[in-house]
Formats: sequence, C-alpha cells, structure tokens
Amino acid sequence: MPPPAPSPNFSSRLALQQRVIPAYRAPFIETLAKSCRGGLCVFAGKPLPVEAISAVDHLDAADYTAARNIHISDPASKFYLCWQMGILSWLDECNPDALIVEANPRYLSTRLAVRWMHTRGRPVLGWGLGAPSLSGILSPLRRQNRLTFLSSLDGVVAYSQKGAEQYIALGLSTQRVFVAHNAVTPRPTAPPPQRPASLNQPARVLFVGRLQARKRIDILLHACAALPAELQPRLVIIGDGPALSDLKSLAQQIYPQAEFLGAKHGPELISYFTAADIFTLPGTGGLAVQQAMAHGLPVIVAQGDGTQDDLVRPENGWQTPPGDQQSFTQTLRTALSDIPRLRRMGAQSYRIVAEEINIEEMAASFVNSLNAVSVKHET
Repeated sequence: MPPPAPSPNFSSRLALQQRVIPAYRAPFIETLAKSCRGGLCVFAGKPLPVEAISAVDHLDAADYTAARNIHISDPASKFYLCWQMGILSWLDECNPDALIVEANPRYLSTRLAVRWMHTRGRPVLGWGLGAPSLSGILSPLRRQNRLTFLSSLDGVVAYSQKGAEQYIALGLSTQRVFVAHNAVTPRPTAPPPQRPASLNQPARVLFVGRLQARKRIDILLHACAALPAELQPRLVIIGDGPALSDLKSLAQQIYPQAEFLGAKHGPELISYFTAADIFTLPGTGGLAVQQAMAHGLPVIVAQGDGTQDDLVRPENGWQTPPGDQQSFTQTLRTALSDIPRLRRMGAQSYRIVAEEINIEEMAASFVNSLNAVSVKHET
C-alpha cells in the first residue's frame, strides 16, 4: 500500500461554526486544526435533551467558544429553527480569514456571520449532508429559501457524492460544490487481522451501536433465525439503549443464542472487531461501520442518506433496502455462504478506509476546498 500523500495546509486563520459538536466529530476537528497555520477557532452550542447527543464542550487543538443555542421546535421537525447568541462577538474576537458554517438555512444567525465575512471580503464555505427533496405545501418556499442561503456561500462541501449531486441539482454551480467523504475513523496504522480462509465453527456476525428502534436489530435477529442451521452464526450485539429489553425478549423467542454484551468503547472493541467475520447495520446511523472496515471486515448496511454509497461497494459489502426483512435475510445468507469471498471483501474494506475515506483524507479535502474558494475570492 503506497504511503499517504503529504497533508495540505491552510495558511491563514480559520473559524468553524457548528450548532453542536458530537463527540465523534471532535477527532476530525482536531485534525483540521493541525492543518491551519493561523489556528482554528470553533463556535458551537448544546443540543436539546431529546436529541441524546453526546456533545463536546472543549477542544485541545482549537479555540472553543460556547454558543447559546436558542431552539425553536424540535430538530426533527420541518419547522425547527435555531439562533446562536454571540456569533458576531465570536467573529470579532477570532477575526478569521475564512469561515466554515453548517449549510443549513434553518440556523438563522448564520446569515449574520456570512454577511460579516463578506463585508470584509473573506470567503465562507458551507458543510452539509446534501439537499434532499422536500414535500408538502410549503416545499417550493422552503426550496427557494435553501437555494438562496446556499447561493450566498462561496462554496459547499458535501458529505458524499450523492449529497454533492443534490446541491448541483438544486442549482449550485459544479465549480462551487466539493466532496469530503464523511469519516469518523483515522487512517489505520496497524495491518488488518489475519483471518482463516475457512471456518470450523459458526461465523461471527457483529453489531455495534446504540440499541434503539431505528437501528432495526429486530431485522438482524429474524434474519439469523431464518438461516439454515448450518449457516446460523454466533451473533454478537454490543451496545445499550432504550430497546435493549425488547430486543432481549425477541431474541429469547426466535434466536436465544444471540449475545448481548452491553456498551463498550474504544480499545474495548478491538478484540470483538478482530474476532468477527462480518459487520452488520440493518438500520440507520452507524458510526461503527468505518471502525469495522478498518479491522478488515466486510459489511452489510441498510441504504441511507448517501454517505454509505461511497463507503460500501460491491467489492467490500452489501446495501439492502431499509426495512426490507427478506432482502436483508437473503443478503446475510449469501454472505455467510462463501467465507473466502468474505475475506477478499474484508481486504477491500481495509483498503478503502486506509486510502480513501478516513479523518485525515476528510480534513485534506476541507483544506483543498478552502484553498480553492480563497483563491476565487481573491480574484
């Protein structure tokens, strides 16, 4: 495997606005900060309790300023709005040469920050998931509001290629849309585990994540139970959450050999990734997919917001329609029927996170995007 290319640098001072910084996002921000020669200052606030987000309130490599988030409605609602108190005072103190903001028109105070930067002739880069289609009687108005806000930015970074295509379809120029593949795992430094080409015991199927309804662990349990006896795996479920009791009851009824090991984090997880033969994510979310791939595991995931499209490909795994029990069951059966193929797919998983989709590459993409919009702004 070739050594990684030297990381690019942003030569000036950078500011980053976020509504909330989840704990899993902190390593990326720390990595980005190390690429900013003029330093990085960050502005973010607290989530609502209903969101159950584990948020950070400090950073080691960046100057963190706490925002006071004023929430209107629930973030899951199409009527949600947010105002961040103190954003202009923060900009005055930080005095950045470039700014990254969340590309979300519902964060009303962000418009003030964009205007503050542009008044001083400095670029603003947005960062978002994409621009999925809208529905409802207000959708034309919401679409125009979204386009107006995004057009006020000097460029937009999408989490995925699908997200970038959505921004372009909305009406943004291709020259103003960039991609930084969403990553939560650093480039692996250790080689992948060596796994045997054949098994003399049941394959190990692993799930790691919060146990809640949207993770659809019920689909995984039903899939394992529906397999022929010779393919039924050792199912290991790691995590805790509100659905734990219901899932244990279901497992007792249909797949009592399922193992629920509770929540584990960081180094505790290494031995479970190493011992597994395949990683599964039957529902939405799932930060552990990249961790599994960094340990050389093939993956089965439910189709989601587009970030999985770049990560999970035919050469390293499968994507199944969300909520489709039959498809997930058949895919699991196909996967466990050919162990040598699983090993080849696991090797591809490792290559993808080592070479393409990792925190270091994500930070490099952001720096390249910043440099591109900075040059355009100067000219």
